[in-house]
Amino acid sequence: MISPRTDHLIDLALDEDAGLGDVTSRAIFPAAHRSRAFIDAKQDLVVCGLEVAARVFARVDPALKTKLLARDGDCVKPGARVLAVAGPTAALLTAERTALNFMQRLSGIATKARAFADAVAGTGVRVVDTRKTTPGWRALEKYAVRCGGCFNHRSSLGEHVLIKDNHIAAAGSLARAVEKCRAAAPHAAKIEVEAKTLTEVKAALRASAEVILLDNMPPELIRRAVALIAGAAVVEVSGGVRLETIRDYALPGVDVISIGALTHSAVAVDLSLDLEPGHG
Repeated sequence: MISPRTDHLIDLALDEDAGLGDVTSRAIFPAAHRSRAFIDAKQDLVVCGLEVAARVFARVDPALKTKLLARDGDCVKPGARVLAVAGPTAALLTAERTALNFMQRLSGIATKARAFADAVAGTGVRVVDTRKTTPGWRALEKYAVRCGGCFNHRSSLGEHVLIKDNHIAAAGSLARAVEKCRAAAPHAAKIEVEAKTLTEVKAALRASAEVILLDNMPPELIRRAVALIAGAAVVEVSGGVRLETIRDYALPGVDVISIGALTHSAVAVDLSLDLEPGHG
């Protein structure tokens, strides 16, 4: 999970927070002062980012030793200890906020993803994320979505063709956009087309799109679109779907529901680091 990009993100975060040093911790604690600390859950949550947090501590000071007390994807209760760290007190406290920032954000996404996954349990519908991610964090945030039990849509523009309304407007027609993409895209690339109306669904079918994205359609219109598609393409639903309403959209014939809120609206969960002095 720890890629060069993640190391770079960690280094940027540490430089942002402690690039000039930690004047408070260095003033209070001599180099020989050691402590032990635990990262604890303060609410029900799905853990994510444990290895990232461990890497933060190691980047600040290799003398900081961590032990993972849970696994990413675990559902934990308030009071659960998920990570232990021991070593020089000043270094431990320097790393604290950056480690927690990564874990709180990623665990927030995983916790939100678990709620959506549970909401469609038994329907056979997959809930997937979108590219609405924090710049630079996409791989981590999509990992957190998987830890929560949901799935990933494309991770970049180069993975498969997705023809949206602006592509269609600029190309002149849906059929023309599909024709151009089919001629230029790699042979293994699927052609996905966004459709906002039943007329556009019919056009996507005539163009032999492999995936049809029903965008911002209410459930009653989705039922009619699914009947038109009749298994000829993968059916994706997106737009206007909330946790409280997702079951209304998880209709027979719908294969995928994409939810941008999995990443762009996830709230950081409550985790804290509690220190026990003198236990290094």
